[in-house]
Amino acid sequence: MAPAAPVFSLRALAMAAMLAASLSSAHAAIFEDGEARRAILEMRQRVDGLQLSQQRSAEEVRKLGEENAQLRRSLLDLQTQIETLRAEQAKLNGQNEQLLRDVGELQRRQKDIAQGVDERLRQFEPIKVTVDGREFQADPAEKRDFEAALAVFRSGKFPDASAAFAAFVRQYPRSGYVPSARFWLGNAQYATREYKDAIGNFKQMLAEAPTHARAPEAALSIANCQIELKDTRTARKTLEDLLRAYPQSEAAVAAKERLSRLK
Repeated sequence: MAPAAPVFSLRALAMAAMLAASLSSAHAAIFEDGEARRAILEMRQRVDGLQLSQQRSAEEVRKLGEENAQLRRSLLDLQTQIETLRAEQAKLNGQNEQLLRDVGELQRRQKDIAQGVDERLRQFEPIKVTVDGREFQADPAEKRDFEAALAVFRSGKFPDASAAFAAFVRQYPRSGYVPSARFWLGNAQYATREYKDAIGNFKQMLAEAPTHARAPEAALSIANCQIELKDTRTARKTLEDLLRAYPQSEAAVAAKERLSRLK
């Protein structure tokens, strides 16, 4: 009975060894299969990550495309607005230039009107004049009419001059020109042989302005008219009065000469 024990032991050992080897191979196979699965999972995760990244990139590209398109539309709208503004600005510039021209023309017209008004006003404003040594204020119309009448007298048109000076005295009875106007009126009447009318104007001048620069000449002219009227006695008295009133005048020299002839 003793020899049977070892056989049993060898078989048991062999089977144990085979079982151990089988277990070891199975364990190794199980270990390798788990690693592969983990690798596959990691790979899938990477692939999923790449796909997700690609999807995100595609979405971003799409969004960027939309934003770019929107930006282009905005730029086109802005360009259109700029062109519109430029056109409006050009129009406004043209209107502004026209307004400036209109304002300039208006200012020129206002200046012309103002100058015209000033000229018309100056026609009515009194001015300082000096006639026969006398200085006084006169309206421009007085000066114009007196000088016009005097020009007619100097041209030798004595009837017209007589009418012009008579009209002046009637129109401007308070004018400082009146004494001189009466003097020249008397001379024009003397030239047309209206001696009595001439004497009347000379005497009125002497009564109104006895100190006038032409008063001595007026007195001499009265005597001349009286001589023409053959009123020698009255002419003599007039000449003597002249010598007493204006002894230093040139008319006094002529009066002495007239008196010598009347003797």
